[in-house]
Amino acid sequence: MTDYVTRTRVYPIDPLHPNDGIIAIAADAIRDGRLVAFPTETVYGLGANAMDENAVARIFAAKQRPFTDPVIVHIAHMEQLDQVAVNLPDSARQLAAAFWAGALTMVLTRGARIPANVSAGRDTVAVRMPRHRVAHALIVAAGVPIAAPSANVFSRPSATIAAHVLDDLEGRVDVVLDGGASPIGLESTVIDLTGDTPAILRPGGVTVEQIRAVLPDVQVTARYIDAESGEAAASPGEMVRHYAPRARLLLFDGERDAVNARIMSETARLIDADQRVGILAPDEDVPVSSFRGVLVKALGSRDDLTAIGARLFAAMRALDAHNVDVILIGSLPKDGIGAAIWDRLVRAAEGQIIQV
Repeated sequence: MTDYVTRTRVYPIDPLHPNDGIIAIAADAIRDGRLVAFPTETVYGLGANAMDENAVARIFAAKQRPFTDPVIVHIAHMEQLDQVAVNLPDSARQLAAAFWAGALTMVLTRGARIPANVSAGRDTVAVRMPRHRVAHALIVAAGVPIAAPSANVFSRPSATIAAHVLDDLEGRVDVVLDGGASPIGLESTVIDLTGDTPAILRPGGVTVEQIRAVLPDVQVTARYIDAESGEAAASPGEMVRHYAPRARLLLFDGERDAVNARIMSETARLIDADQRVGILAPDEDVPVSSFRGVLVKALGSRDDLTAIGARLFAAMRALDAHNVDVILIGSLPKDGIGAAIWDRLVRAAEGQIIQV
């Protein structure tokens, strides 16, 4: 399916006070089966009517996303949940009370009105209620749940500003609502509530520690699925290559000083091999060296992982824009939001971790 649009319309919109007229234009597009990219507090989403099988199929075509990778259904209020999922466990209501609206996605039993292509043919559905005012207003005005993965080409770093959406999808999406930068900059946490024990399938904007305060028995499971295998994922974000820049990303893990020294030696080796090198680093670890032509993007203080998470995808895209061949980055603290950052880096490195 390649029914690309002839022109992508971009509408600047106030993220705190969305213009009703602009929201109405985007809502009409959703009801007509077209695609709308819109900001959420996590990343930009590529939205379509979640109850329209053909509209959902356009998401996959625009993103070049395999049908084995499910998408998240976004709702605006709890009453809409009954249109999307059935047989809700008590744990779902507990988590909704604690974290909705917000950066938490729950995998539940799919309702009959949601087409199977939303969920890779599974009888489950991933559901989230976004907090961002533009996203909320769009879902309310459209009057239907909105299916929306991240608004980027499949496996690329997620879009955190409208320019990223246009870089990847201009001419493939009908409407882009430009509401500025997504505040969190990392995707939602996904928790599966369909099994005997709640399981976090993807760490994200709500931390494991926060969820354990509500559901103490929650488990954390990580799967690395090859997109070529044909295996249907239970959740977005389970593919082994995901969130990846065009450049090869080398991820180093170990004691901080040793990692920084290894990054410097690897940089020297790559330069000798005529490779263009980019480095991502927290402010405290930005290398001081005499290497010419090495591009460095500072991510913020190691003590502020929230800020690093918000800048990570934009920094990857910035280095790609300079046509680097290789990007090097060392590990960061893995607790709190650091778990989500680590997950994105591992998948950007296609699961390959260089232990120092």
